[in-house]
Amino acid sequence: DGTEPSHMHYENDENYFRGYEWWLMKEAKKRNPKIKLIGLPWTFPAWIGKGENWPYDYPDVTAYYVVSWILGAKRYHDLDIDYIGIWNERAFSSKYIKLLRYTLDKHGLQQVRIVASDRLWEPISFVLLLDSELHGVVDVIGAHYPGTKTVPNALLTKKKLWSSEDYSTFNDEVGAGCWARILNQNYVNGNMTSTIAWNLVASYYEELPFGRCGLMTAQEPWSGHYKVEAPIWITAHTTQFTQPGWSYLQVDGQLEGGGSFVALTDGLGNLTIIIETMTHNHSQCIRPLLPHFSVTPQKATFYLRGSFYMVQTLQVWHSRLGFESGNSSLFQQLHPVKVWKGSFSLYLNVDEVYTLTTLKTGQKCGCPEPPPPQPFPSNYKDDFNIRNPPFSEAPNFADQTGVFEYFINSSDPGDHVFTLRQVVVQRPITWASDADQTISLIGNFQWVNMTVTCDIYIEKQRDGGVFIAGRVDNGGIYVRRTKGVFFWVFADGTYRVTGDLAGEEILMKGLSGVRDNAWHTLTLNIQGTSASGLLNGYPLWENVTVSKPSNGWAAIGTRSFEFAQFDNFHVE
Repeated sequence: DGTEPSHMHYENDENYFRGYEWWLMKEAKKRNPKIKLIGLPWTFPAWIGKGENWPYDYPDVTAYYVVSWILGAKRYHDLDIDYIGIWNERAFSSKYIKLLRYTLDKHGLQQVRIVASDRLWEPISFVLLLDSELHGVVDVIGAHYPGTKTVPNALLTKKKLWSSEDYSTFNDEVGAGCWARILNQNYVNGNMTSTIAWNLVASYYEELPFGRCGLMTAQEPWSGHYKVEAPIWITAHTTQFTQPGWSYLQVDGQLEGGGSFVALTDGLGNLTIIIETMTHNHSQCIRPLLPHFSVTPQKATFYLRGSFYMVQTLQVWHSRLGFESGNSSLFQQLHPVKVWKGSFSLYLNVDEVYTLTTLKTGQKCGCPEPPPPQPFPSNYKDDFNIRNPPFSEAPNFADQTGVFEYFINSSDPGDHVFTLRQVVVQRPITWASDADQTISLIGNFQWVNMTVTCDIYIEKQRDGGVFIAGRVDNGGIYVRRTKGVFFWVFADGTYRVTGDLAGEEILMKGLSGVRDNAWHTLTLNIQGTSASGLLNGYPLWENVTVSKPSNGWAAIGTRSFEFAQFDNFHVE
C-alpha cells in the first residue's frame, strides 16, 4: 500500500524521526507498556546492496543497517525492540542471520530475539535441524498465512512457532469470523503461540490494494472519522484477558460440535478460556483456501483440574456475529458462570465467541462518537510552509514509490524555502515491483473532473523530469501498471502527456522550455474526455482526448529515482 521512509536513505544518512512508526510505537506503549515491538524489513535502501538487488552480498552492511534502527529506537525514543526479523516473505541467508546475532550481541542487544523467516515453514525448519549454529541463534520460527497448520520439521526444532503475519481480510463480519477462528486454531491446530494481524489499522486510501484489511478503519484524516470494526472486539476477547508472557495450557482444544477453545494462564492462578464456533462461510480469510467443515449448536462441559479446581466463578464476555440477521452483539459482559466441583457447562450457538476468565478487568469503552465521514476536500491546497512539522511527510499524500519529505531549501531566499522533496535516488532492493518512477497519490479516487496545479523544480540535469497527474487509478503492489493522465516536463526542455505512469502511452509531446534548477508552475486540467496543460499560467497543450481511466486520484512524482521539489500544490 505504498512506501515508508527508511532511517537511512543513504550510507551517510541517519534520521530516527521519519515516518509514523515511532509515534505509533510510543502511543502503543502508553496504552500497554507490556506490548511487544517487532521489526521486519520489507525493502532495503539500494546502498546496502552496492548495486545488486540483494541484501545478503554484504551481510555486515545489512546487519549494521538493521541494528542501527534498533539502537535508534532506544536512543531517540526509549523504545525497546523485542524481536527482529530477516526479510519479509523473501529468501533468508544463514550467514546473515548468524552475523545479525553477533552484531546484536556486540552492541549489548542480547535481549533482542530473532524471528525467521517470515515466509513458509520450510526451508527454515529443515535448515535449523541441520545447522546447529543457526539453531542456536533463531528464537522463533515465523510463518505467514499458515492456515492454522504447521509442519513436522517445525515441531521438531522445539522453537516457538508464530503466525507472524495473518488475517489480511476485509474487516466486515466475515473478517471478524476469520480472525476469531485463526486466533484460536493457530494454537489448537498448529501450536502457534502468537498471531499477528496485517494490518493493524486501515489508514490508507480504500481503493489501494487490500483496502480495509485492517482490524479497524481510520482512512479519513481530513475528517477525523474512524470506525472500530468487529475484528477489534474479537481481538479483545483474547488481549483484554491475557498478556505477553502468559502460557497456553496443552488442552485438546477441539469442540465436539465444531469450533475450538484455548486456555491460558499467567502461572499465578489466573485462567482465561476463549471459545469460538465460527462456521465455514462466515470465517473465510483472504488466504489460504479453507477446507469445508461443519459447526452445530452444542452443549460443552469444561472440567478444571489441579490448582484451577478451586475456581468458583468465571467472568463471561460474549460476541455473536449476526451476518444475515444483521444484529451482531460484540463483546458484551454476561452474568458470571458458577463452577461446581471444577466443572461448568455452556450452550454454544454457531458464530459465537466466549471468554471465561478469573480476571475482572474487561471493559468495552464508551468512547465518544467520531466525527461524521466526509469526502476528501474538493478544493485542497498545501504550501508546505511548516517550520517544525510533527511528521516528516506532508499529510494526505500517499507515497507509492519513492519518499516525499518536507524540505527546507536554504539556498532559496524567495518563495520556495519550504518545499516537498522526493529523496530516494536509487531504486531500492525491492520487495514488491516498485515503479521505475516515483509517485505520491492524493485526493479522492472517485474524482472525474479536476484541475491540478503545482510548482515544480527539477534537480537532475539532462535527463531529470517530473510530473503532475489526475485520474490516477492504482498504487501499492500494482503501481507499475498505474494509468491516468500524466503531464511530464523534462530537464532537456521537452514535455509529454501520457496515459500511464510508465510513460509508454504517449498522448502528446513537444517543447516546453522548462530547465533544471529553476521553478516552474504546471497546471493540468481534465474535463470529461478532454485534457489541457499550462506552463507558468500559459497554455502549453490542449484538446488531448482522454478515455480511460474515467476517475482517480491526483498525483505528483518524478521520471526516475531523482531529487526533485514540489511546492504550492493545489487540486480542485
